[in-house]
Amino acid sequence: MSTERIVATPHGDGRLVTDRSRHPLATLLVSHGAGNGIDTRDLEALARNLPRNGITVVRFEQPWKVAGRKVATSPKSLDEALVAAANQLRVRTPMVVGGRSAGARSAARCARDLGAVGCLALAFPLHPPGHPEKSRLPELRGARVPTLVIQGERDTMGRPEEFPADVEMAVVPSADHSLKVLARGPVSQDDAMEIVVEATLEWIVREVTGSARQRPGVAHGSPGGNGLDT
Repeated sequence: MSTERIVATPHGDGRLVTDRSRHPLATLLVSHGAGNGIDTRDLEALARNLPRNGITVVRFEQPWKVAGRKVATSPKSLDEALVAAANQLRVRTPMVVGGRSAGARSAARCARDLGAVGCLALAFPLHPPGHPEKSRLPELRGARVPTLVIQGERDTMGRPEEFPADVEMAVVPSADHSLKVLARGPVSQDDAMEIVVEATLEWIVREVTGSARQRPGVAHGSPGGNGLDT
């Protein structure tokens, strides 16, 4: 069962929705895109399926969305709100930070400052639609932690073949930027979400929890505050 908590940030109240694992080995903190909230099909699939596999999922809804606005605020404000929310968590397991679209960009920009051990980028917007020359690849590489990109085959903001070969990636066949697949495509929508979940789980187990068993957990946020244990 999900639990919700309102958290203060420099840009207004945000919302944390947590789906806990009974025996967590890692925590995944994810935020949403610039035109939607934390109820997208991919974020919900992760929250529904990962906890029973040892990964607590915390979804962060940005203040602009909580306030009912239609358009996201500046990238700087997204980063500041994400950091403020993360610092109110008490994470006793290794933390992966991620998100979809604009949330993926924010995660990449904040990963090192948050002490994250990995970055999950769902539908990373490599460039604005129709402008491949305006690459955001340096932003993705700036995470400087192990990173997994999960990209739709038809994503107009960055098709899989536009990424360098050394970027670790899982491809969702026939999916667009929202990871919605074609009605008569090679996989169903349920199959597509299974790809997202299985790719994320395999990567976290390989990159994070496998080595985590050999070291103590790291606490993020203030141990004396009103943090949320995960």
